[in-house]
Amino acid sequence: MIALEGRIGAMQRSTSWRISAPVRWVSRQMQRLRTGATVSAQPQAPSYAEWIRLYDQPDLMSPDRVLAIADAWPLRPQFVIFLSVAGADLASLAATIDAVLSQTYASWVLCARADPAATGAEIRTALARYAAQDARIKPGLEAASDWVLPIDAGDVLPAHALFRIAREIVENPQARLIYADEDALDAHSLRADPCFKPDWNIDLFRAGNLSLCPGAYARELLGDAGEWRAGFDAAAYDLALRCVERLRPDQVRHIPQVLCHRRAGPADAIWPANAQRARAQALSQHLQRIGARAGVADAGGGLLHVRYELPADPPPVTLVIPTRNAVALLRQCVESIVLDTTYPDFDILVVDNGSDDPEALAYLAELNASPGIQVIRDDSPFNYAALNNRAVALARGDVVGLVNNDIEVISPGWLDEMVSIALQPGVGAVGAKLLYADETVQHGGVLLGVGGVAAHAHKHLPAWHSGYFQRAQSIQSFSAVTAACLVVRKALYQEVGGLDEMNLKVAYNDIDFCLKLRAAGHRNVWTPHAELFHHESATRGADVSDVQRARLIEEEACMRQRWGDLIANDPAYNPNLTIHAENFGLAWPPRVPWISGAAKP
Repeated sequence: MIALEGRIGAMQRSTSWRISAPVRWVSRQMQRLRTGATVSAQPQAPSYAEWIRLYDQPDLMSPDRVLAIADAWPLRPQFVIFLSVAGADLASLAATIDAVLSQTYASWVLCARADPAATGAEIRTALARYAAQDARIKPGLEAASDWVLPIDAGDVLPAHALFRIAREIVENPQARLIYADEDALDAHSLRADPCFKPDWNIDLFRAGNLSLCPGAYARELLGDAGEWRAGFDAAAYDLALRCVERLRPDQVRHIPQVLCHRRAGPADAIWPANAQRARAQALSQHLQRIGARAGVADAGGGLLHVRYELPADPPPVTLVIPTRNAVALLRQCVESIVLDTTYPDFDILVVDNGSDDPEALAYLAELNASPGIQVIRDDSPFNYAALNNRAVALARGDVVGLVNNDIEVISPGWLDEMVSIALQPGVGAVGAKLLYADETVQHGGVLLGVGGVAAHAHKHLPAWHSGYFQRAQSIQSFSAVTAACLVVRKALYQEVGGLDEMNLKVAYNDIDFCLKLRAAGHRNVWTPHAELFHHESATRGADVSDVQRARLIEEEACMRQRWGDLIANDPAYNPNLTIHAENFGLAWPPRVPWISGAAKP
């Protein structure tokens, strides 16, 4: 491998570099002014209240009917509801306890959790009154149970919540932690801001952006995890971290249904500075316990950024760039990588797929003579998968990066960030946050089923925007990420057979590749902390000819045949969210089995 300084020096001393400087400058300004596809105006979406009226009206069974169903179960889960009354007022306490008393599933005990010295007399009196009225309400913390469900005063459980959680436990006996979707109660006690969550997503949880409320924990799991850290500002997050590090992914279950209505608070009071510092501390301790070498940074907005450390001797990386003509794009791509990438050990492998433009050929020859850059010629018919596979086979790096020739580096630490994640146990492919030249999102992870087979999350959202429940700014797992800028260990690439060059020559081969990694037990991760411009399809253009349309139809059919179940129910998405746009809007109707006719998209 050639040192970064050597590559930069050789390039900047070249004749082409000096002569083309004005052209490069103008080209770059034009690229940044040129926008990607714009979002067409959308009609006003129906309200969440209307969605609730249509789809969130479960057929509530009587307690006697629920009891009859539970009697037929092989086990009947027993819950202890731990109620935190810290900072509670009488109204919020009453709303929470009245909701618990209204549960159709009756196998529960409610215990108050509070520091007696910090609990007001009126709250203690109210708890005593409730305890006198119902023996299942206890003023202390001791109660026998199979499952523990922590809630805060002000949380309101719908009447079917415990029954729905109990049924999930019975149907999934391996489960040790179960969480569900939630929404908020506004100042008028009306439901708002539904938070429809993905299935278990450890990276999103470590980013501090996956609420496990409402969450039920197996009692023995809590016993193994250790004591509640009273007085610690991030005690709930700390305990949840200690629990999940003891679980396999299949032991964490998600119910895609709103089972808790939480009292909304002032936006600026959600994560005060002391609580954010405490969460960072809890996460750092978690990473130490699992043996991960990483620091934790405040990412703003209540989010956390796990910054994994590179090894003392970082692995060599080969960046593979397929191209054909398009000299201005290729020059911008290569020069931005060479000049603006801080990673200490990388080389570039350019795959020329039949360029015939004299200027492009001259530039390719110049690149091939540059330190740390190799150009290989492949005149076969365009097959994106095959071009990358052949190049990866020749790659000298232990890690490979697939990079389109229309990528432009804008964050110097992009490769450090992506490689550090790719080296973590259990990680497959790592994707970046890609932006159009107008600084709106082009790729924020891949959502399966959206728009057909797959689409990009948060497309056209301003780069600074946090997105749906801050997912546009959170490190997280996705089922797939785009190969326009993808980093993966070379051994894993080869282990799953690389890109499918027989059946997916142009489209969806990167999605298929990521799903093969996922099927092999690896999770694919997207990070917003590696930002690059993607001047999308500027070389190849859109699929418009009859031949191209026919090929795309065949490739879509191939994907549905292989991955139909995942496309219909992406675990990184939620069946209550739309498949007709990339904006995480509501689904009309949801793709859930309890809505008649809505089980499939």
